[in-house]
Amino acid sequence: MRGYAASLLRDKTSGGYTVTFRDVPEAITEGQTLEEARLNAVDALESALSLYIADRQALPVPSPAKRGERMVSLSALGMAKVALHEAMRERLVGRAELARRLGWHLAQINRVLDLCHASKMAQVETALAALGKRLVVDAQDAA
Repeated sequence: MRGYAASLLRDKTSGGYTVTFRDVPEAITEGQTLEEARLNAVDALESALSLYIADRQALPVPSPAKRGERMVSLSALGMAKVALHEAMRERLVGRAELARRLGWHLAQINRVLDLCHASKMAQVETALAALGKRLVVDAQDAA
């Protein structure tokens, strides 16, 4: 699972929590409760990583959590989209070429790569297949 180390700091003034990511400084969020902060952390992380994907940049390499940090994993769909982005970079296939291979419009490619868009998993699988990849899903015990 792809995850990034997050620091959840309690704000003594408001009583809420602020979440930051060492490896993805663009991802910052908060929550009134620890649970709300954790849920918001996934959204903030995926929103920030979508900026890298939109700019066709390599994603930051996740580093292990340090003392006091927690790992925040991407959603299953987010992980699939990140895998697609990385496969495109690995194979040196641009968006226009992927659209041509799939017979899709460029706007469809942009949406299937957008971590903030609720694509269907089957669309991501189809795009990965056009790059010679297949999606593998696994379940793990919750931490």
